[in-house]
Amino acid sequence: MRVVVVRTGNILKVGLKAILRNKMRSSLTMLGIIIGVACVIAIFAVTSGASTAIQASITSLGTNFIMIFPGAVTQSGARIFTGQSSLTAEDAQAIKIECPAVAYVSASERSSGQIVAGELNWATQIQGVDIDWPFIRAWNLQDGTFFGESEVKGAAKVCVLGRTVADNLFPSGGASGQVVRIKNVPFKVLGVLEKKGANTMGQDQDDLVVTPYTTVTKRLQGHAGHGDRIGSILASAVAVDRVDEAMKEIEALLRQRQKLQPGQDNNFMMRSQEEIASMAAENTKILSMLLGTVAAISLLVGGIGIMNIMLVSVTERTREIGLRMAIGAKGHHVLAQFLLEAIVLSLVGGAIGVVLGAVASRLITRLFGWPVQVDLTSVALAFGFSALVGIFFGFYPARKASRLDPIEALRYE
Repeated sequence: MRVVVVRTGNILKVGLKAILRNKMRSSLTMLGIIIGVACVIAIFAVTSGASTAIQASITSLGTNFIMIFPGAVTQSGARIFTGQSSLTAEDAQAIKIECPAVAYVSASERSSGQIVAGELNWATQIQGVDIDWPFIRAWNLQDGTFFGESEVKGAAKVCVLGRTVADNLFPSGGASGQVVRIKNVPFKVLGVLEKKGANTMGQDQDDLVVTPYTTVTKRLQGHAGHGDRIGSILASAVAVDRVDEAMKEIEALLRQRQKLQPGQDNNFMMRSQEEIASMAAENTKILSMLLGTVAAISLLVGGIGIMNIMLVSVTERTREIGLRMAIGAKGHHVLAQFLLEAIVLSLVGGAIGVVLGAVASRLITRLFGWPVQVDLTSVALAFGFSALVGIFFGFYPARKASRLDPIEALRYE
């Protein structure tokens, strides 16, 4: 055992001396591994952080969230989108009454406009909703109260402000109870919503004004003469494991109400929170694979660089190899020495790459504000892969060195 330890120590000592003897060459050899590992760490950190942020943003949409939109219609055998909604407020009420798997339902109508408070004004989106909207979106009020059923029925001129709107119109606070003008119509502010942050598209969810949907259609859009068509319906299932059931119930009910024949395409679309999360996860996965491939190519190039330099080293040290064999070194000793040199280059390069990758991840957050999450699994994976690169690409030069003829090696000039 002692002999084996001594020999291993000698092999390591000789290998390290050879690496340190050519510091510039060794540094350039490790550069590909350093870049590859740093890329792997940074890529995994950014994609992991982005995935976490996207999931949090999707969760902020609400509880067991389901959205129903107007869809394409069939005219003269062709599917076209007319821009006109087939959904009504009565559809929303029917869903609430007749779909057991649905807990909350809200009609929804969007608009946009300038909001004025005193000398300040702010351009934002206006969302008309029903009384169930806060429960669907799981969105509490920071201050004040939400409007009730009587305000919805009477198309009352009341509203609730998002945090961004409230901060811009009332920088000193105290928005509740104030009066703002929306498209020159005075509205009383009932309350201010809690801060939600950005959604999956990077849009500020707090940049909105919420008011009864009847108020939007009758007072802000002037739809009183066009029935009670609405832009969309928002719903929430009674439980996360009943979202699919709720969507099937909604689809069956709307098909019945809109008198769609069997086999006829729906003229509405539905999206659930789970579908949005699944699509976001799939997009993140594709991006991770794409960037991971680039990082893998960097490691591959680094490995080829190691093999190239080790082959050059074998050629330069042919007489040294011959001399070692002449005084008793075996082929496997020479193989171990050159393989060890390749592994050391890879591991040192991998360690530097890990540090640079972690630093780069922090810089990305500081410079661009992107969320990052350095995962120990990605660190172990990148570091382990760098060691495998050293073994794989270092084996051929090491094997070539171990098979040199001692006599021919001593004659080499």
